Amino acid sequence: MRLYASVPPRRTLPLTPSLVLAAVLLLVGGLLLAYPGRAGAAADPLISHGRPATSSSVEDSTFVPGKAFDGDPATRWASAEGSDPQWIRVDLGSTATVSRVRLSWEAAYAKAYRVEISADGVTWSRLATETAGNGGTDDWTGLSGKGRHLRVHGTARGTSYGYSLYEVEVYGTLDGGPPPSGAFTVVAAGDIADRCTASSSSCAHPKTAALAQRINPKFYLTMGDNQYDDALLSDFRAYYDKTWGVFKARTRPVPGNHETYDPAGPLAGYKSYFGALAYPQGRPYYSYDEGNWHFLALDSNSFDDPAQIQWLKDDLARNTKGCVAAYFHHPLYSSGGHGNDPVSKPVWQILYGAGTDLVLNGHDHHYERFAPQDPSGRATPGGIVEIVGGMGGAEPYPIETVQPNSQKRISGTYGVLKLDFTDTTYTWQYVGTDGQVKDTGPTYTCH
Repeated sequence: MRLYASVPPRRTLPLTPSLVLAAVLLLVGGLLLAYPGRAGAAADPLISHGRPATSSSVEDSTFVPGKAFDGDPATRWASAEGSDPQWIRVDLGSTATVSRVRLSWEAAYAKAYRVEISADGVTWSRLATETAGNGGTDDWTGLSGKGRHLRVHGTARGTSYGYSLYEVEVYGTLDGGPPPSGAFTVVAAGDIADRCTASSSSCAHPKTAALAQRINPKFYLTMGDNQYDDALLSDFRAYYDKTWGVFKARTRPVPGNHETYDPAGPLAGYKSYFGALAYPQGRPYYSYDEGNWHFLALDSNSFDDPAQIQWLKDDLARNTKGCVAAYFHHPLYSSGGHGNDPVSKPVWQILYGAGTDLVLNGHDHHYERFAPQDPSGRATPGGIVEIVGGMGGAEPYPIETVQPNSQKRISGTYGVLKLDFTDTTYTWQYVGTDGQVKDTGPTYTCH
């Protein structure tokens, strides 16, 4: 028995004369009542295809949440088996009015679930509720909800397995029109692998790795101190490799100060472990492009090296992309225990002069975002947005001295940055290991 539903989902039933007659009457009635010039909710466009997705769990790396939004009916998301509740959610990219949600269940279906919508990924409103699901396809039409995030929240499994969806299709209209072009998602974190494993409940880097994998971004960034304490190759293999190393081939790292402590030589274990991923241009700093973005991966341990500074200037002079992001370990500004690090100021001056939009850092073990500012710390709309994301797994640091232009600070909550880029804009969320969004940044337009 369905206790509540905005509009019951349509199901495929055997055709009988009475059903045919009823269908004809419904069609005629719909045509008579339809508002002129609007074909109805079913005609709204699909707005969820390829959008960033997260979930409460995955059965394994084959069944990540993005598979439910890839348009391929042969791929699917599957949750961990045997536990309730579980959920899958999608970020639509901007506020949308949702009129229809179509769910294509695999054999592991939900007997009871809710379709929910949220403006911020924290507070959810119900669009529809199912209490007697039987799998197959559920097509919820005639919905009326507004928000940026949509979630299917399973509360009771229909089988002894988990929840599994081939496709989640969300239809509606985005407030800003069609989704912007060149969209892609990146996951970033710094200060990651403590010398512990998942066998310890207090070990955080297995949890941040699982979260990062569920988000399933285009690629991953690390902002240094990838492996503690001295970044030995043996420790990389024993700890980092078991968690964040699962998606090593899609990772674009930079070193931190702990990578310089290796007794075998500064960056020795780091270079041996990552190889060409960390040295694609033969140096521990490099650049690459994605869409309309130019990314600069820098080694802040050697910002006093004239060779790196000259390379940076030359690289920026050659850049043809409209948006620029840089990432390195030591933040110029931070409200944490390490505080401001003036070693980064000369590089900031170069980046600022080239119109750089975004800088990502680690070093201090907390999350913090700053308003756009110049290298001297003056707030300016044309300034650089800095984000500290050092909560990848190392022990948290407290907030000590709040810096000017600091807009949000979170300490003690492990998580990752989920950054959404388009050809002209960027925004982000700080997502905790519990899957909840702890902070959402503004949407900025590239300089």
